[in-house]
Amino acid sequence: MSSPAARPADSYTPLYFLASLGAGGLTVTFFMYLMFWLPHPGRPVPVFEDVAAGLATGGIALKLAIVVALIGIAAMAFLNIKSLIWNIAALRRFQQSEAYGELRRTNGETALLAAPLAAAMTVNVGFILGLIFVPGLWGVVEYLFPMALVAFLLIGIWAFRLLGHFLGRVLSEGGIYDMTAHNSFAQLLPAFAIAMVGVGLAAPAAMSTGTLTVGASLVLSTFFGVAAIIYTLFAAITGMNSMLHHGTARESAPTLMVVVPIVTVLGILFMRQDHGLHVTFEAQGGAGETLIFLSRLIAIEILFLALGLLVLKRQGYWGTFISGERASAGSYTLICPGVAFAVMMHFFVNNGLVGAGVIAKFGLAYWGLTGIAILAQFAMIALVLRLNRKHFSPRGSAPAQPVSAA
Repeated sequence: MSSPAARPADSYTPLYFLASLGAGGLTVTFFMYLMFWLPHPGRPVPVFEDVAAGLATGGIALKLAIVVALIGIAAMAFLNIKSLIWNIAALRRFQQSEAYGELRRTNGETALLAAPLAAAMTVNVGFILGLIFVPGLWGVVEYLFPMALVAFLLIGIWAFRLLGHFLGRVLSEGGIYDMTAHNSFAQLLPAFAIAMVGVGLAAPAAMSTGTLTVGASLVLSTFFGVAAIIYTLFAAITGMNSMLHHGTARESAPTLMVVVPIVTVLGILFMRQDHGLHVTFEAQGGAGETLIFLSRLIAIEILFLALGLLVLKRQGYWGTFISGERASAGSYTLICPGVAFAVMMHFFVNNGLVGAGVIAKFGLAYWGLTGIAILAQFAMIALVLRLNRKHFSPRGSAPAQPVSAA
C-alpha cells in the first residue's frame, strides 16, 4: 500500500487553530446582517423570533439578506467547529512529540495561545447559533449568562496558565529569549487571546437585565481588557524595535496586522460595557462620543492594514505562501484582520455614523460604506477556502512543504 498523501497540515503547529478562529469570525460577519438590518425591538440582539418575523413580513431585500445570513452563519459555524475539533485532536498528538518540547523552549511557545483564542471564539459562535436557530432561547437567557461567564473565565485561566509558563521561563531565567526572532507582531497573539476572552465576558453586560450579572460581567471583562492592552503595548513596542533592527520576519509578516482584530475585539468589549452601564446603571456617553470613539478605532485599523499590506507586497508574501508552492500556517493570520475590519465597519457605520445622524440608514452613503465591509468579508471567505485547500488537501505522494510556527 502507498503511504497517505502528504499535505502541509500534516506538519502540525498550533497556529492551525487560526483556521477555526477565522471561520468563527466569518460567522460573526454574517450575524452583522441580522444585527443591523433586521428589526429586533426590545432586545439588544436579534433572535429566532425576529428572524421568523422578518421572513414572514419583510420585503424581498430583507428576506434575501436573512437567507444569506442564515446560510453563511451555518456554513461558517460548521467550519469553525469542525476545525476546532480537528485541532484539539492534532494538538494532543503534537504534545507527545519532541517538536512540542522544543516549541516550549523557544519564542514560538506563545503560538499555544491560539488554542484558547479559538475556543473563546467558538463559545461566541455557539451563542450566535442559539440566538438565531433556537426558538424561545431569549426567555431563559438570564440562566445562560452565568454559565457563559464561567466558560469564558475557565478559558481565560487556561490562557493565563500558558502565558504564565512562557513569561515565567523567559523572565526568571534570562538570556533565553531570542530578540532577533522577535521581529514581528507574533507575540501579540496572547493579547488577542486575552481580549477575545474579555469580549465574551462583556456580553452579559450588554444583554442581561440582572444587576449582579451585569456587574460581574463589567468587572471581569475590564480585567481581561486591561491585561490585553498592557500586553499589546509591551509586545508591540519590543517587536517594532526588533523589526527596525532586523527587518520583518517574512513568514510572520501577516502579524503586522494582528493589531486590527485586537482593536475590533476591544472596541466591541467597550461598547458592550457602555451599553450595560447605560441600561443598568444609567451612565452612558452621547452619540457624538460613540462616533469619535469608533472613528479612532477605524483609523488605527486602516493604518495597520496599510502598513501590513505594504510589507507583504514588498516581501512578495502572497506569491510565495498563498498562490505559490510554499505553505505557512501563519497565513491564516491574514483572515483575522480582514474579518475584524469588516465587523468594525458595520459598527462604525451603524453605531457611529447613523447613530449620530451623520448619514441616513439604508441611504446611498450607508450602502457605499457597508459595501466596503461586505467586500472585505467575501474576500476573507475566498481566502479561507483557498488556504483550506492548500493546507488540508492531499498533495500527491510528494512530501508537504515545511510549515513553521512563525
